[in-house]
Amino acid sequence: MIQGLRTIIVGGAIACGLSAAFGATSEAQAPVKWAGDFGPPQGAPIHAVLTSPPNVPPPTHRTVPAKVIVELEVVEKNMPISEGVSYTFWTFGGTVPGSFIRVRQGDTVEFHLKNNPNNKMPHNIDLHGVTGPGGGAASSFTAPGHESQFTFKALNEGIYVYHCATAPVGMHVANGMYGLILVEPPEGLSKVDHEYYVMQGDFYTTGKYREKGLQPFDMEKAIDERPTYVLFNGAEGSLTGDKAITAKTNETVRLFIGNGGPNLVSSFHVIGAIFDKVRFEGGTNTQSNVQTTLIPAGGAAAVEFSTKVPGSYVLVDHSIFRAFNKGALAILKVSGPEDKTIYSGKELDSVYLGDRSQPNLQAVTTAAHAAATGTLTLQDQVQAGQALFAGTCSVCHQANGAGLAGVFPPLAKSDYLGADPKRAIGVVLHGLTGKVSVNGGDYNSVMPPMNQLNDDEVANILTYVLNSWGNPGGRILTDDVKKVRAAKPAAPAAAH
Repeated sequence: MIQGLRTIIVGGAIACGLSAAFGATSEAQAPVKWAGDFGPPQGAPIHAVLTSPPNVPPPTHRTVPAKVIVELEVVEKNMPISEGVSYTFWTFGGTVPGSFIRVRQGDTVEFHLKNNPNNKMPHNIDLHGVTGPGGGAASSFTAPGHESQFTFKALNEGIYVYHCATAPVGMHVANGMYGLILVEPPEGLSKVDHEYYVMQGDFYTTGKYREKGLQPFDMEKAIDERPTYVLFNGAEGSLTGDKAITAKTNETVRLFIGNGGPNLVSSFHVIGAIFDKVRFEGGTNTQSNVQTTLIPAGGAAAVEFSTKVPGSYVLVDHSIFRAFNKGALAILKVSGPEDKTIYSGKELDSVYLGDRSQPNLQAVTTAAHAAATGTLTLQDQVQAGQALFAGTCSVCHQANGAGLAGVFPPLAKSDYLGADPKRAIGVVLHGLTGKVSVNGGDYNSVMPPMNQLNDDEVANILTYVLNSWGNPGGRILTDDVKKVRAAKPAAPAAAH
């Protein structure tokens, strides 16, 4: 008989393996944790604690399997997707992503899916952590005003996506019907200081990026995989400014990152952090010292890292135009003492991170609301323009409008703007290449078209510039920008 042949028994599931006589087992070669049953539920039934993003329910802290009752309601509702832009989301629990569910491997889960009577569509749920037809979808088709119930055994540990699987499946997912369910291993997860819930999704609207008003779903864009928005937690700015997630220096952070899709793969990255541990693809194995991790549509991961120095850490999809031009950007604010031995402390966050990095974008929200109600004032525009300028324009023209000698012309006391304030609209929309003279100095550079800005944003930024740094004042209106945008530029502008 071969010495070292052993039987591995994990929670009642039996598998055969070779002993360490063939060599020491490394962390990367650790035995596979097979699915287990762990026996019937013990004790009184438990009602699951469900949390809205970015919050995560507390660990189960149980040593035995339980019967866990999960009650989740589908709600169709209008919510903001960007400043001044709303969308009819279909949600699990009233949020995008849906409520976070946390159970333990071996638990028996009694799942109740309710479809709000005010909804217009039937829905169901497919939980990727379920072993059974459709992940529960076959048992949970629910009409408005009805409730469905099914039960499953949580056999496999991991972090799993759930989503609606009612036809047309892609449309239901694209409208925000996805979330995460964590099945803890029997011993639980390692202790960390903070756990957060972040989930990416791609959205398809008939209007272009940041076009104001209620935007319907665009099936053709979805089929062609041309998203208008790529977002964390269902809205641009959902995790920035006052809503940023937080930690202190020398703490550990675990992010449960899901990708609802329906189409795009995520290249998830935290700018300025290296992941100490990644449970890639939501499974059991881990990697260390990871910079960026791929998360497929319908997949998830858990990443952990420690916070060494204070500042703003930016969560992005590193398919980078999605971050800065479609909305896939979130902020982790770390407070605490600096450590100059690790990082010098020089920060350019307000420039590099774009307009969503600002600590408070309330002025932008106020201006968008005022524009929608027809009460927009000059002061509203100036305040919104100031916030947007800091994240869009100040990297070249400087926060004080001084520009950069010989390269970027000054905006302060600008005779170029004073001669014809409205020609600045064309410069922003169509770009400017070649030599210009401003305040007696020559500047020769390239300003690319700022196509990511919508008409309101262009108007507000330019109104702020005209009313700052000794400029003559005045006001640029959205209609002014619309007219210039509709006109073709004299010649295409070069890029940087």
